[in-house]
Amino acid sequence: MTQFNSSSQRDRDNQLYPRSRYYGEFSPQQLTFNANLQEFAHRINYISGLQTGGKLSPDEAYSQIKALYKQLKQSKKGLEI
Repeated sequence: MTQFNSSSQRDRDNQLYPRSRYYGEFSPQQLTFNANLQEFAHRINYISGLQTGGKLSPDEAYSQIKALYKQLKQSKKGLEI
């Protein structure tokens, strides 16, 4: 039963949080930034859906996206790429 649950959880995670392969020039910093960029895209998608569905105001959605962008920008700067 544990095998099924972990497989089921993995399938659900892959659907909710799909990850694309990294095809760029490899370095640990590039790979880390790519993961951060994918996470940023997922969160933007959620925020957009919430705003479209009326759960977030346009101003709140904008503020959250702006904050996420600042975090992404900081991660790029911190990784020195």
